[in-house]
Amino acid sequence: MLIINGKIFTMEEKPIDNGFVRIKKNLIEETGEMSALKNAENEKLLDVHGAWVMPGLIESHAHIGITEEKWGVIGDDSNEQTNPSTATLRAIDGINPMDPAFHDAIEAGITSVMAGPGSANVIGGQFVFMKTQGRCIDNMIVKFPAALKVAFGENPKTTYGDQNVYPSTRMGIAAMLRNALYQAVQYKKNKESGKITAEDFEMEPWIPVLNKEIPLKAHAHRADDILTAIRIAREFDVDITIDHGTESHLIVDEIKKSGFPVIAGTDLTSRSKLEVQYMDFKTSGILQKAGILFSITTDHPVALIQYLPLCAGLAVKHGLSMEEGLKALTIYPAQICRVDDRVGSLKKGKDADIAIFSGNPMEIFTKTLYTIIDGEIIYNSQG
Repeated sequence: MLIINGKIFTMEEKPIDNGFVRIKKNLIEETGEMSALKNAENEKLLDVHGAWVMPGLIESHAHIGITEEKWGVIGDDSNEQTNPSTATLRAIDGINPMDPAFHDAIEAGITSVMAGPGSANVIGGQFVFMKTQGRCIDNMIVKFPAALKVAFGENPKTTYGDQNVYPSTRMGIAAMLRNALYQAVQYKKNKESGKITAEDFEMEPWIPVLNKEIPLKAHAHRADDILTAIRIAREFDVDITIDHGTESHLIVDEIKKSGFPVIAGTDLTSRSKLEVQYMDFKTSGILQKAGILFSITTDHPVALIQYLPLCAGLAVKHGLSMEEGLKALTIYPAQICRVDDRVGSLKKGKDADIAIFSGNPMEIFTKTLYTIIDGEIIYNSQG
């Protein structure tokens, strides 16, 4: 396929006012100016007549398919609230690709998503990075496991405090996570030294975390919870992403020093609990100016996934630059989720995941014209 006459945003180079994107099989083959286009004979052409051509948008923190729309309790598999430590849970066993939210995501130009368990548990389970198109999740996976979910603050505190069981305080939450990491470190040492030969199902999910192959995906809103997450990550020399980071704009120096990225949001919701009282769309702009790697999330279904571009637009309205807003939907989440070798920019050899818009996707009246996943047109606004 050859996309022609588009305004091309590769996310790695300057925009091309009138350019093309060549797709070979399921990969990006070439981008460039229309004036430089050669050997277009016998290719399937898609003339977009000046539309914006971008990498498919990426949602970096969601519960799509695992907290299904319409089905209430029956369709909610996001939290195993019978045990606060569940590292062995796998998102791929709970996500239903038939959730209508996947269609909404595709219609919004969202081609991939980081999805997994909620934040009721201190240790929630393993996230998956996946495409939004498909009927069998095994065929939709880009990376699994992609992160191990942990949570701080009100959610685990109230979930288990209301049951009058451990942990019911922030101290207890931190202690439980430290203990799990300590046990995992000892297990890894014993395994590598040959002291144990049989794998432990409960311990194995921690190995890629300790090897820094995947991060801990740390749900944290309040500044003190963010700092606790950073403190524990330093103690055990593991990587984390700071997910939500509602008060991250209050402690930018500490976050900058840590080197950890922030997945900001969602701010497109009510202040439903105390720890989100300072949520503000200005957070992303403050993080940008501080030089902190960040992306923007809807935390679907807290805010609906199709409003991801709108969330970025509101961040731009409150101080984030336009260019950074587009990157926060594409290359930055790809980098944070460690899949930028596959998605996030229009670069030769990357997956041909492309969103084509009538204009700037962060503007409310912009329409998605086409969504392309793995080189195939999955959504066409013309039907």
